[in-house]
This record gives sequence, C-alpha cells and structure tokens, in this order.
Amino acid sequence: MTHADDDLRQELARFSTPSIANGIETFEVRRRDEGFMDGSIRCRFPQLGPVVGYAATARIRAAAKDEGNRLHSSELWRHVLSVPEPRIVVVEDLDEPSGLGSFWGEVNANVFRALGCSAVVTNGGVRDLAEMEALGFQAFSSRICVSHAYVRVVEVAQPVTVGGLEVRPGDLLHGDRHGIVSIPLSIVAELPSAVRAIELAERDTIGFCQSPGFSLEGLLARDRGRGAADGGAVKH
Repeated sequence: MTHADDDLRQELARFSTPSIANGIETFEVRRRDEGFMDGSIRCRFPQLGPVVGYAATARIRAAAKDEGNRLHSSELWRHVLSVPEPRIVVVEDLDEPSGLGSFWGEVNANVFRALGCSAVVTNGGVRDLAEMEALGFQAFSSRICVSHAYVRVVEVAQPVTVGGLEVRPGDLLHGDRHGIVSIPLSIVAELPSAVRAIELAERDTIGFCQSPGFSLEGLLARDRGRGAADGGAVKH
C-alpha cells in the first residue's frame, strides 16, 4: 500500500476539504459525484480544523435486541493499531434509525487518542461534546446522543458505509467543517500541486470580480483560458 509521509500529510491538512475534492477531480480517477460523504455527516468541532488520517473501521449497534452479538473492544483497539498513523476511526451504526446510543464520548475519545487516532467519523451519534472538544479529538456524526444505550462493537476491520461512502481499512481520509473526502493513494503525492494550481486560478478570478475593471467580457475570457480540461466553467 502507498502511504503519504508526514510532510505530505501536513501539507494536505493545510487545505480545505473542498479544495482537496477539486484537486482530485483533475486526475479523473473517479466520477465527480463519488468519493465523499453526504451532508448527513456533520463536523462537530469546525474550529479544530482539517484532519487527515488512515481509516480503521468498525460496525456497532446500540439497540437492546440481539445484544449477545458483540465483540470485545480490544478487537477494535488491535485493528486500529494495525493501520498506519495518523488514524481516523470510521464507525457504521447498524441501528435503524442510527444514533440510538453513542459509542463516542469522553472516555473513548481518550482511549482512541492514546491509540494514535485524531477523529471519529460515524453515521451514529456522539456525546460529551465539551470534553471531546477540549481534548482536540475531532468528531463527524449524523447525530448527537444522550445515552450509550446498549452500544457494542459487532464487527471490525471490514469495509463500512457511512454517509453514502464506502470506506475500507487503510483508506486515506481528509475532513473539515465541510465533511469527509477519500483521497486515492495513487495520486496523493501529486495532489498538493494540483490543489495549489486550482487555488491560484481561483484567486485570479476572485480578484478580477472584486476589481473596478470587472466586466462580463473579461470574465468570459478568463473562463475560456482555462480550456476544455476544466469543463469550460469557473470553479465554485
């Protein structure tokens, strides 16, 4: 498996998730409507900034039915340690509806931070928000919960689906206040330069739009100058 070194990951973390998504599009390695989680997954601590890390995966349930189907948490801990650092735990909540009970709060945030994780991403719930935020442990979830109910881990180290995105163990994820995007490892080394090129073009367009000399003709000329590879349209 190809991995991003520390310097590269730190560089990726300086970009917003939308900028990362724009950069990925230029490589045409997947469809533009794929590779990211939908708006059901909300960033709980936007002020903590972007996180970048490799996915460790699990599935949970919190409803009382079939409570006997459970794994000891140590199985998830061992799986987490098998994934390169930095790590992001991605948890699919199998309850219908999801988020009845939270696996994530002050205690597990501390446990998983000690295991080299920087964030959790789940279609379920999180709680103990003040304590998690103070710890600097980022959380992306569909819900906020009060109780842990009968929460238990039922599966680890398998592909999961959260926010419409299939995430496999070892996938490289980038997340911020906008959401989560998966970065194909095949293009990760070239991605920062692609993002910088797009941002440079965007700054040119924005600067022109804010200038006294703005005109529709000038905007159209800049748009044509980007060429067919850009779809012939200004990036949003």
